[in-house]
Amino acid sequence: MKISKILSLLAVAGLVSTANAALADGGAKFLGNITTSGQIRSDMGTYWNQITPENGCKWGSIHSLSNGNSGTSKFAWDNYDKCEGAYKWAKEKPGERHFKFHALVWGSQYPNFLCKKKNPGITVELTKKYITEWFDAVAAKFPDLEYIDVVNEAIWAGNNYHSGYGKPAQGAEGRSTDDTECGGSYIIEALGGDRVVNGKHQYDFITTAFKMARERWPNAILIYNDYNTLSWQINEGIELIQTILKNGAPVDVYGQQAHDCKGMSKSDFESKLTRIHNETGLPLVISEYDIGQADDNAQKNDYANHIPFMWETPWIVGITIWGYINGATWAANTGIIEKDGRKRAAMTWLEDYFSKNLSKGQSMDVKKNGSGIIYSQEKEQEPYTGKVIAIGDTGVIEAEHYDKAGIGIGNDSYYDVSDENRGNANFRMDEPVDIELGGTGMVIGYTEPGDWLEYTVNFEKKGPYAIRANVSSGYNTSSFRLYVDDVPITDTLMVPQTGDEKWDTYVEIGGTVDSVSVGKHILKLEVTGAYFNLDYIVFENIAPPEPEGIIKNVKMAKSSAGEFDIIDIHGARLGHVNAASMAQAVATVKANNMIKSSGIYYIRSKATGKIQSLRIAK
Repeated sequence: MKISKILSLLAVAGLVSTANAALADGGAKFLGNITTSGQIRSDMGTYWNQITPENGCKWGSIHSLSNGNSGTSKFAWDNYDKCEGAYKWAKEKPGERHFKFHALVWGSQYPNFLCKKKNPGITVELTKKYITEWFDAVAAKFPDLEYIDVVNEAIWAGNNYHSGYGKPAQGAEGRSTDDTECGGSYIIEALGGDRVVNGKHQYDFITTAFKMARERWPNAILIYNDYNTLSWQINEGIELIQTILKNGAPVDVYGQQAHDCKGMSKSDFESKLTRIHNETGLPLVISEYDIGQADDNAQKNDYANHIPFMWETPWIVGITIWGYINGATWAANTGIIEKDGRKRAAMTWLEDYFSKNLSKGQSMDVKKNGSGIIYSQEKEQEPYTGKVIAIGDTGVIEAEHYDKAGIGIGNDSYYDVSDENRGNANFRMDEPVDIELGGTGMVIGYTEPGDWLEYTVNFEKKGPYAIRANVSSGYNTSSFRLYVDDVPITDTLMVPQTGDEKWDTYVEIGGTVDSVSVGKHILKLEVTGAYFNLDYIVFENIAPPEPEGIIKNVKMAKSSAGEFDIIDIHGARLGHVNAASMAQAVATVKANNMIKSSGIYYIRSKATGKIQSLRIAK
């Protein structure tokens, strides 16, 4: 349909007036909508005070090359769906209207010259060059953006990303905008890849994109945006946000597309959003809310169940409804005004709700994450001695030799609840970690729940490992836990009371680690119970030795009974028992009084290498 015909239809419908104030004008946050069929409706300001171009600001809508796939770049900012036009619409009433750029990085609707199949000459380096050029061009055109969807739809689920960064993927509600003939791109590789650590995606490319955005827009609200985050991938979405924040991504807000809310109860909707906010620690924006219901009352009921919570909850910073003219939205029956101008029940309800409840709206100030950091100058944390701590057959970690902190978010190597350094060792006094004289030299003291320390280590063997920690405590409430790359490798390790409010008696406590990934990692010690002193931690590999020679190729026949080694906390073999199972071996050791001293010991199956700890109290 031609533009002139669209405008004529709007005039017939009586929707050309702009005299009325938008529903949320004067409220605490925005209530917005999208462009319609590539146009900004003349009545946009009658209802909405925020606009997001549905497709107009996407990379593929704007960026092309003038000479096939290798010529000069061209940027057409308003040729489709009014990216620049929407920006100017918001600028007509600064402070009252708001514009959101959607989206800088997305695994769909990117330029054809990035496609592996369509452009055989594309490389990782060329892709990196084009991404940088794209970011720079947007920053030059819109230097004062208020809201930006920096990365869109990158959750890893079902052996693929939500959108086709590397290969075509299904979109929200199974509606994919991926070009199956494109064959994917090198966007992920160009932005630094996506490491998998202990089975968990690190989403390095997302972190890089956010850092690039923060350098160009230090005052913008930077958003990660995705779908199915209130239902099928709620856990994966939370984990993604937690991971990229840990890795230093300056994310300000988590965008909930909310395409998956049809029929969701009020309590379910509220509890899920609350959980997401609590576990990510981020404000949320409802970025693409739509309810695809042919039944007017069913659609209205969902709006009535969801909108009040969005509007009246301070950590939800805005609401964008994804389309309001029925039949001119991305999915069927999501519009709230018919083409002939008739308002569906949801739209009538919206007008009534905001006329009576505008003052109930609440919004928090969004803290700009990392706005004072020059990311090109950031520096990773590094080992205290300059050398990674090697853990092979054994490895010793001196507690006071935690990593030197780097520069930038996510590059801290320690956290101490108290800002004051209360140590007496006169060591690392410019840091708040409390280092005292004691143990075999120096120890970490004054530990409080929430304190943590990190050490760069290299595991040369998979394990299992026995752990020994030299500790003291004047109380019986002390404990800690160990992590590798923020994944727990031990249960909570209890530190015994070694003195009555005295900390000068040290004992070794222990535990086991079944296995770790070989290679360089960050070992983290988190204090979970105050107060104890920590001297050192020893890792000792207790994996059964590999059979030598031809024996390693011989498969031994299984018998009903197996042999189990008894090992002390130092890794020394004390003896063995024959038993039909691990449980029977443990019971035999306990019943026969084979161990004469109190402490932590281990039972190891010679057949499988499996280890189980047991505590002996005399």
